[in-house]
Amino acid sequence: MTGFVDPTRERFQLFKDLPRDQPVHMLNLVRLRAEAAYPDGRRATGLEAYRAYGRDSGPVFRRLGGRQVWIGRPDLTLIGPDHERWDIAFIAQYPSGAAFIEMLRDPVYRQAVLHRQAAVEDSRLIRMHPGEPGEEFGEVK
Repeated sequence: MTGFVDPTRERFQLFKDLPRDQPVHMLNLVRLRAEAAYPDGRRATGLEAYRAYGRDSGPVFRRLGGRQVWIGRPDLTLIGPDHERWDIAFIAQYPSGAAFIEMLRDPVYRQAVLHRQAAVEDSRLIRMHPGEPGEEFGEVK
């Protein structure tokens, strides 16, 4: 089974077609490789490589107004495929879809993402429109 690490052109185009002037929450589910897979052969664990990604991309993320609003360590998938095991789950907030796109195009970020590509075995990145909880469980205002 091949994991999902980077968006396809088609999926990125769909992202770009959504409103760019509204706040965005991005749900990140990440499964790390035991051993990072750097093209140049350097050695690191997946966790070490992912931490390098966070360290190097963080300044760009923050400069564009991004912030992490929630993080957790998944323990068990109660409902869903057994093979979808995640090491990291978090929600990143961006002031707009345009800010997210600008981050992806930033030269410093483009260098940092090489660490993410080496670290990640599989992932899900789900764009969400931020909402406020409604009166009932699962209801959004």
